[in-house]
Amino acid sequence: MRQNPSFAMTDVGELRRLVERNPWVTLVSQTDEGLVASHYAVMLDPTRDDLTIVGHVGKPDDLIHGLGERELLVIVQGPHGYISPSWYGSASSGPVASVPTWNFVSAHLSGTPELLTTDENLRVLEALVDRFESRMPEPRGMWAAPNDPAFVERLERGTVGFRLTPTRVVAKRKLSQNRSGEVVETIIAELSADGAHPNPTLAAEMRRARDAQVAAAAEGAHP
Repeated sequence: MRQNPSFAMTDVGELRRLVERNPWVTLVSQTDEGLVASHYAVMLDPTRDDLTIVGHVGKPDDLIHGLGERELLVIVQGPHGYISPSWYGSASSGPVASVPTWNFVSAHLSGTPELLTTDENLRVLEALVDRFESRMPEPRGMWAAPNDPAFVERLERGTVGFRLTPTRVVAKRKLSQNRSGEVVETIIAELSADGAHPNPTLAAEMRRARDAQVAAAAEGAHP
């Protein structure tokens, strides 16, 4: 992903938030047969405060990716959506004002993963299930009937757990930061409305980025 200093995302807290809110990721590896990609849920390692993630793949994806033997690229995709130039209004002029674009938040985490032991993998599997089941009216954990320990053990044998502490991170938050406040407000309003391209999640992310930008500017003006 080509980086642009205006849109670079480097704050670890913001990157952790991105992973936490978007656990369904794409895993990409370079193999002797070419590029391979898989899709799995991951989570931040609860024992760490950095960008270390844990997850699992189903067999034989571990062999296909050469998991633990070569570099793995994990793509985390946050909110994204189309931005129409008709939303720029009279506050923008010139050729660039007529160019549509796509706003997005995304991160690429790269590194060689560590394979988990059986016990570690079981804990990760249980934590992943608990995370999403906890929202249900009657949560069903990994160990709840009919998922007795023997059945869960058989499930674990069909997976390979991993832990990845990225050695390279490229993240980008392109949310119209290069536009005026008036234009940003218009875009947020259009995304929030029931129009041609409704996208309340992206609108909320833009609003959050705008508020942070305004707060930083105010802080810089008052040393």
